[in-house]
Amino acid sequence: MRTRALIAIAAAIVLVAAVALSLAVGSRAIDLGTVWQSLTSYDPDSPEQAIVRELRVSRTLIGILAGAALGVAGALMQSLTRNPFADPGLLGINAGASLAVVIALSTGIATTFGAQVWVAFAGAGLAAVVVYAIGARGAAAGAPVRLALAGVAFTALVSSVTYAVLLVNDETLEQYRLWVAGSLTGRQNHDLSALAWIVLVSLAAGLLASRQLQAIALGEDAARALGVRIGATRTLVIVIVTLLAGAATAAAGPIVFVGLAVPHLARALVGASLPWLLVVSALGGAALVLVCDVLGRIVAYPGEIGVGITTAFLGGIIFAVMARRMKVVEL
Repeated sequence: MRTRALIAIAAAIVLVAAVALSLAVGSRAIDLGTVWQSLTSYDPDSPEQAIVRELRVSRTLIGILAGAALGVAGALMQSLTRNPFADPGLLGINAGASLAVVIALSTGIATTFGAQVWVAFAGAGLAAVVVYAIGARGAAAGAPVRLALAGVAFTALVSSVTYAVLLVNDETLEQYRLWVAGSLTGRQNHDLSALAWIVLVSLAAGLLASRQLQAIALGEDAARALGVRIGATRTLVIVIVTLLAGAATAAAGPIVFVGLAVPHLARALVGASLPWLLVVSALGGAALVLVCDVLGRIVAYPGEIGVGITTAFLGGIIFAVMARRMKVVEL
Protein backbone atom coordinates (compact mmCIF):
# COMPACT_ATOMS: atom_id res chain seq x y z
CA MET A 1 0.00 0.00 0.00
CA ARG A 2 2.88 2.37 0.76
CA THR A 3 4.23 2.00 -2.78
CA ARG A 4 0.82 2.66 -4.26
CA ALA A 5 0.38 5.73 -2.08
CA LEU A 6 3.75 7.07 -3.25
CA ILE A 7 2.73 6.48 -6.87
CA ALA A 8 -0.54 8.37 -6.28
CA ILE A 9 1.40 11.25 -4.69
CA ALA A 10 3.78 11.29 -7.66
CA ALA A 11 0.80 11.41 -10.03
CA ALA A 12 -0.63 14.32 -8.04
CA ILE A 13 2.69 16.18 -8.32
CA VAL A 14 2.71 15.60 -12.08
CA LEU A 15 -0.83 17.00 -12.25
CA VAL A 16 0.20 20.12 -10.31
CA ALA A 17 3.08 20.65 -12.75
CA ALA A 18 0.70 20.18 -15.68
CA VAL A 19 -1.67 22.78 -14.18
CA ALA A 20 1.22 25.24 -13.85
CA LEU A 21 2.17 24.69 -17.49
CA SER A 22 -1.43 25.07 -18.63
CA LEU A 23 -1.72 28.42 -16.86
CA ALA A 24 1.68 29.75 -17.97
CA VAL A 25 2.15 28.51 -21.54
CA GLY A 26 0.28 29.80 -24.56
CA SER A 27 0.41 32.31 -27.39
CA ARG A 28 1.59 34.70 -24.68
CA ALA A 29 4.01 33.18 -22.17
CA ILE A 30 3.39 34.27 -18.59
CA ASP A 31 5.83 33.70 -15.73
CA LEU A 32 4.74 31.60 -12.78
CA GLY A 33 4.99 34.54 -10.40
CA THR A 34 2.34 36.42 -12.35
CA VAL A 35 0.24 33.28 -12.54
CA TRP A 36 0.36 32.95 -8.76
CA GLN A 37 -0.54 36.62 -8.28
CA SER A 38 -3.53 36.27 -10.61
CA LEU A 39 -4.84 33.48 -8.38
CA THR A 40 -4.10 35.04 -4.99
CA SER A 41 -4.19 38.83 -5.52
CA TYR A 42 -5.92 39.47 -8.83
CA ASP A 43 -5.28 42.81 -10.52
CA PRO A 44 -7.87 43.35 -13.31
CA ASP A 45 -5.70 46.09 -14.81
CA SER A 46 -2.91 43.60 -15.56
CA PRO A 47 -3.27 42.09 -19.08
CA GLU A 48 -1.26 39.01 -18.10
CA GLN A 49 -3.33 38.34 -15.00
CA ALA A 50 -6.53 38.87 -16.98
CA ILE A 51 -5.43 36.23 -19.49
CA VAL A 52 -4.76 33.73 -16.72
CA ARG A 53 -7.87 34.46 -14.68
CA GLU A 54 -10.42 34.89 -17.47
CA LEU A 55 -9.15 32.43 -20.09
CA ARG A 56 -6.65 29.87 -18.85
CA VAL A 57 -8.16 29.01 -15.45
CA SER A 58 -11.44 27.84 -16.97
CA ARG A 59 -9.59 26.03 -19.75
CA THR A 60 -7.42 24.23 -17.19
CA LEU A 61 -10.39 23.28 -15.01
CA ILE A 62 -12.18 21.79 -18.02
CA GLY A 63 -9.05 19.81 -18.87
CA ILE A 64 -8.90 18.43 -15.33
CA LEU A 65 -12.62 17.64 -15.42
CA ALA A 66 -12.49 15.85 -18.78
CA GLY A 67 -9.21 14.03 -18.17
CA ALA A 68 -10.15 12.69 -14.74
CA ALA A 69 -13.58 11.62 -15.98
CA LEU A 70 -12.16 9.77 -19.00
CA GLY A 71 -9.39 8.13 -16.98
CA VAL A 72 -11.80 6.72 -14.39
CA ALA A 73 -14.42 5.79 -17.00
CA GLY A 74 -11.78 3.84 -18.90
CA ALA A 75 -10.59 2.03 -15.77
CA LEU A 76 -14.15 1.06 -14.85
CA MET A 77 -14.91 -0.07 -18.40
CA GLN A 78 -11.78 -2.20 -18.57
CA SER A 79 -12.62 -3.80 -15.24
CA LEU A 80 -16.24 -4.39 -16.24
CA THR A 81 -15.36 -6.07 -19.55
CA ARG A 82 -12.16 -7.68 -18.21
CA ASN A 83 -10.45 -6.24 -21.25
CA PRO A 84 -7.40 -3.99 -20.67
CA PHE A 85 -7.90 -2.44 -24.11
CA ALA A 86 -11.52 -1.39 -23.62
CA ASP A 87 -12.50 2.27 -23.39
CA PRO A 88 -15.73 4.25 -22.74
CA GLY A 89 -16.37 4.47 -26.48
CA LEU A 90 -17.22 0.78 -26.36
CA LEU A 91 -20.69 1.75 -25.12
CA GLY A 92 -21.25 3.97 -28.15
CA ILE A 93 -21.00 7.11 -26.00
CA ASN A 94 -18.88 9.15 -28.41
CA ALA A 95 -20.94 8.03 -31.39
CA GLY A 96 -24.20 8.91 -29.67
CA ALA A 97 -22.92 12.34 -28.62
CA SER A 98 -21.65 13.04 -32.13
CA LEU A 99 -24.93 12.12 -33.80
CA ALA A 100 -26.90 14.23 -31.33
CA VAL A 101 -24.68 17.25 -32.03
CA VAL A 102 -24.93 16.78 -35.79
CA ILE A 103 -28.73 16.54 -35.69
CA ALA A 104 -28.93 19.57 -33.40
CA LEU A 105 -26.66 21.61 -35.69
CA SER A 106 -28.44 20.62 -38.90
CA THR A 107 -31.87 21.43 -37.45
CA GLY A 108 -30.78 24.61 -35.68
CA ILE A 109 -31.68 23.30 -32.23
CA ALA A 110 -28.21 23.93 -30.78
CA THR A 111 -26.33 26.83 -32.34
CA THR A 112 -24.40 27.83 -29.19
CA PHE A 113 -21.79 25.91 -27.26
CA GLY A 114 -23.92 25.88 -24.14
CA ALA A 115 -26.75 24.14 -25.98
CA GLN A 116 -24.34 21.72 -27.67
CA VAL A 117 -23.01 20.61 -24.26
CA TRP A 118 -26.38 19.32 -23.09
CA VAL A 119 -27.32 17.90 -26.49
CA ALA A 120 -24.07 15.92 -26.53
CA PHE A 121 -24.65 14.75 -22.96
CA ALA A 122 -28.16 13.60 -23.80
CA GLY A 123 -26.92 11.79 -26.91
CA ALA A 124 -24.21 10.00 -24.92
CA GLY A 125 -26.70 8.89 -22.30
CA LEU A 126 -29.25 7.68 -24.84
CA ALA A 127 -26.55 5.72 -26.68
CA ALA A 128 -25.51 3.92 -23.51
CA VAL A 129 -29.13 3.07 -22.71
CA VAL A 130 -29.67 1.61 -26.19
CA VAL A 131 -26.45 -0.42 -26.08
CA TYR A 132 -27.24 -1.78 -22.64
CA ALA A 133 -30.80 -2.63 -23.70
CA ILE A 134 -29.45 -4.61 -26.65
CA GLY A 135 -26.76 -6.33 -24.58
CA ALA A 136 -29.17 -7.18 -21.76
CA ARG A 137 -31.47 -9.31 -23.95
CA GLY A 138 -31.17 -12.98 -24.81
CA ALA A 139 -28.70 -15.55 -23.56
CA ALA A 140 -25.86 -14.33 -21.33
CA ALA A 141 -27.73 -11.05 -20.85
CA GLY A 142 -25.54 -8.24 -19.60
CA ALA A 143 -22.32 -10.19 -20.10
CA PRO A 144 -19.28 -8.04 -20.98
CA VAL A 145 -18.84 -9.69 -24.38
CA ARG A 146 -22.47 -9.01 -25.34
CA LEU A 147 -22.18 -5.37 -24.26
CA ALA A 148 -18.98 -4.96 -26.28
CA LEU A 149 -20.54 -6.46 -29.41
CA ALA A 150 -23.67 -4.34 -28.99
CA GLY A 151 -21.51 -1.25 -28.58
CA VAL A 152 -19.48 -1.96 -31.71
CA ALA A 153 -22.60 -2.58 -33.79
CA PHE A 154 -24.35 0.51 -32.46
CA THR A 155 -21.28 2.70 -33.06
CA ALA A 156 -20.98 1.51 -36.66
CA LEU A 157 -24.66 2.17 -37.36
CA VAL A 158 -24.77 5.59 -35.68
CA SER A 159 -21.49 6.70 -37.26
CA SER A 160 -22.80 5.90 -40.73
CA VAL A 161 -25.90 8.03 -40.07
CA THR A 162 -23.72 10.86 -38.77
CA TYR A 163 -21.50 10.84 -41.87
CA ALA A 164 -24.55 10.69 -44.14
CA VAL A 165 -25.98 13.85 -42.56
CA LEU A 166 -22.64 15.62 -42.82
CA LEU A 167 -22.18 14.73 -46.49
CA VAL A 168 -25.37 16.48 -47.51
CA ASN A 169 -24.98 19.51 -45.24
CA ASP A 170 -21.78 21.52 -45.71
CA GLU A 171 -22.69 24.13 -43.11
CA THR A 172 -23.23 21.49 -40.44
CA LEU A 173 -19.93 19.86 -41.42
CA GLU A 174 -18.06 23.11 -40.80
CA GLN A 175 -19.61 23.59 -37.35
CA TYR A 176 -19.19 19.93 -36.45
CA ARG A 177 -15.54 20.03 -37.45
CA LEU A 178 -14.80 22.49 -34.64
CA TRP A 179 -16.51 20.29 -32.05
CA VAL A 180 -15.34 16.84 -33.09
CA ALA A 181 -11.61 17.69 -32.94
CA GLY A 182 -11.84 17.97 -29.15
CA SER A 183 -10.81 21.28 -27.62
CA LEU A 184 -10.65 23.10 -24.30
CA THR A 185 -10.99 26.55 -25.85
CA GLY A 186 -14.08 28.72 -26.14
CA ARG A 187 -15.62 27.39 -22.93
CA GLN A 188 -14.80 30.26 -20.55
CA ASN A 189 -18.10 32.09 -20.99
CA HIS A 190 -20.27 29.09 -20.21
CA ASP A 191 -21.33 27.66 -16.87
CA LEU A 192 -20.18 24.06 -16.67
CA SER A 193 -20.71 23.71 -12.93
CA ALA A 194 -23.55 21.19 -13.44
CA LEU A 195 -21.25 18.92 -15.47
CA ALA A 196 -18.55 19.36 -12.82
CA TRP A 197 -20.94 18.13 -10.12
CA ILE A 198 -21.95 15.19 -12.29
CA VAL A 199 -18.30 14.20 -12.64
CA LEU A 200 -17.50 14.62 -8.94
CA VAL A 201 -20.51 12.59 -7.80
CA SER A 202 -19.76 9.91 -10.42
CA LEU A 203 -16.12 9.70 -9.31
CA ALA A 204 -17.24 9.15 -5.72
CA ALA A 205 -19.79 6.53 -6.83
CA GLY A 206 -17.10 4.77 -8.86
CA LEU A 207 -14.87 4.49 -5.79
CA LEU A 208 -17.76 3.11 -3.74
CA ALA A 209 -18.57 0.51 -6.41
CA SER A 210 -14.94 -0.48 -6.99
CA ARG A 211 -14.82 -3.25 -4.38
CA GLN A 212 -17.94 -4.97 -5.74
CA LEU A 213 -16.58 -4.69 -9.28
CA GLN A 214 -13.24 -6.09 -8.16
CA ALA A 215 -15.04 -9.05 -6.61
CA ILE A 216 -16.78 -9.74 -9.93
CA ALA A 217 -13.36 -9.77 -11.61
CA LEU A 218 -12.51 -12.81 -9.46
CA GLY A 219 -15.36 -14.71 -11.11
CA GLU A 220 -19.14 -14.60 -10.84
CA ASP A 221 -19.33 -17.59 -8.50
CA ALA A 222 -16.83 -16.05 -6.10
CA ALA A 223 -18.63 -12.70 -6.29
CA ARG A 224 -21.97 -14.29 -5.44
CA ALA A 225 -20.36 -16.09 -2.52
CA LEU A 226 -19.20 -12.71 -1.23
CA GLY A 227 -22.74 -11.36 -1.48
CA VAL A 228 -22.22 -9.16 -4.54
CA ARG A 229 -25.30 -8.47 -6.68
CA ILE A 230 -23.71 -8.89 -10.09
CA GLY A 231 -26.50 -7.48 -12.27
CA ALA A 232 -27.02 -4.42 -10.08
CA THR A 233 -23.28 -3.75 -9.89
CA ARG A 234 -22.85 -3.96 -13.67
CA THR A 235 -25.79 -1.63 -14.22
CA LEU A 236 -24.42 0.87 -11.70
CA VAL A 237 -20.96 0.82 -13.30
CA ILE A 238 -22.42 1.38 -16.77
CA VAL A 239 -24.41 4.35 -15.45
CA ILE A 240 -21.25 5.79 -13.85
CA VAL A 241 -19.20 5.29 -17.03
CA THR A 242 -21.94 6.93 -19.08
CA LEU A 243 -22.12 9.95 -16.80
CA LEU A 244 -18.33 10.37 -16.70
CA ALA A 245 -17.66 9.88 -20.41
CA GLY A 246 -20.77 11.78 -21.41
CA ALA A 247 -19.82 14.79 -19.28
CA ALA A 248 -16.26 14.78 -20.61
CA THR A 249 -17.40 14.52 -24.23
CA ALA A 250 -20.00 17.23 -23.74
CA ALA A 251 -17.48 19.61 -22.16
CA ALA A 252 -14.49 19.07 -24.45
CA GLY A 253 -15.65 17.05 -27.46
CA PRO A 254 -14.54 13.49 -28.28
CA ILE A 255 -11.08 13.02 -26.75
CA VAL A 256 -9.67 9.62 -27.64
CA PHE A 257 -7.03 7.36 -26.08
CA VAL A 258 -7.19 8.93 -22.59
CA GLY A 259 -9.71 6.39 -21.33
CA LEU A 260 -7.73 3.64 -23.04
CA ALA A 261 -4.10 4.47 -22.36
CA VAL A 262 -4.17 6.00 -18.87
CA PRO A 263 -5.82 3.06 -17.00
CA HIS A 264 -3.55 0.64 -18.85
CA LEU A 265 -0.44 2.52 -17.70
CA ALA A 266 -1.86 3.02 -14.20
CA ARG A 267 -2.49 -0.71 -13.87
CA ALA A 268 1.17 -1.36 -14.67
CA LEU A 269 2.12 0.93 -11.76
CA VAL A 270 -0.37 0.07 -9.01
CA GLY A 271 -1.53 -3.41 -10.02
CA ALA A 272 -5.09 -4.71 -10.03
CA SER A 273 -6.31 -2.92 -6.87
CA LEU A 274 -9.29 -1.06 -8.35
CA PRO A 275 -9.57 1.77 -5.77
CA TRP A 276 -5.93 2.73 -6.29
CA LEU A 277 -6.32 2.23 -10.03
CA LEU A 278 -9.20 4.71 -10.10
CA VAL A 279 -7.29 7.31 -8.09
CA VAL A 280 -4.17 7.12 -10.26
CA SER A 281 -6.25 7.03 -13.45
CA ALA A 282 -8.10 10.20 -12.40
CA LEU A 283 -4.86 12.05 -11.66
CA GLY A 284 -3.08 10.67 -14.72
CA GLY A 285 -5.98 11.37 -17.06
CA ALA A 286 -6.21 14.98 -15.93
CA ALA A 287 -2.45 15.45 -16.27
CA LEU A 288 -2.35 13.85 -19.74
CA VAL A 289 -5.13 16.06 -21.12
CA LEU A 290 -3.45 19.21 -19.80
CA VAL A 291 -0.03 18.22 -21.13
CA CYS A 292 -1.49 17.39 -24.56
CA ASP A 293 -3.33 20.71 -24.55
CA VAL A 294 -0.06 22.55 -23.80
CA LEU A 295 1.73 20.60 -26.54
CA GLY A 296 -1.00 21.65 -28.98
CA ARG A 297 -0.29 25.29 -28.15
CA ILE A 298 3.47 24.89 -28.57
CA VAL A 299 3.76 22.89 -31.81
CA ALA A 300 1.37 25.14 -33.75
CA TYR A 301 2.45 28.48 -32.26
CA PRO A 302 1.04 31.14 -32.61
CA GLY A 303 -2.05 29.02 -33.35
CA GLU A 304 -2.89 25.75 -31.66
CA ILE A 305 -3.98 22.17 -32.26
CA GLY A 306 -7.06 20.73 -30.53
CA VAL A 307 -6.35 18.50 -27.55
CA GLY A 308 -8.28 15.64 -29.18
CA ILE A 309 -5.73 15.56 -31.99
CA THR A 310 -2.67 15.64 -29.73
CA THR A 311 -4.04 12.90 -27.43
CA ALA A 312 -4.71 10.71 -30.47
CA PHE A 313 -1.18 11.28 -31.78
CA LEU A 314 0.48 10.67 -28.42
CA GLY A 315 -1.76 7.70 -27.66
CA GLY A 316 -0.89 6.12 -30.99
CA ILE A 317 2.81 6.37 -30.18
CA ILE A 318 2.30 4.90 -26.70
CA PHE A 319 0.41 1.89 -28.02
CA ALA A 320 2.87 1.34 -30.85
CA VAL A 321 5.63 1.05 -28.23
CA MET A 322 3.47 -1.22 -26.07
CA ALA A 323 2.65 -3.44 -29.06
CA ARG A 324 6.35 -3.94 -29.77
CA ARG A 325 7.02 -4.95 -26.17
CA MET A 326 3.96 -7.17 -25.77
CA LYS A 327 4.62 -10.87 -25.42
CA VAL A 328 2.46 -13.07 -27.60
CA VAL A 329 1.67 -16.58 -26.44
CA GLU A 330 0.93 -19.06 -29.20
CA LEU A 331 -1.80 -21.57 -28.40
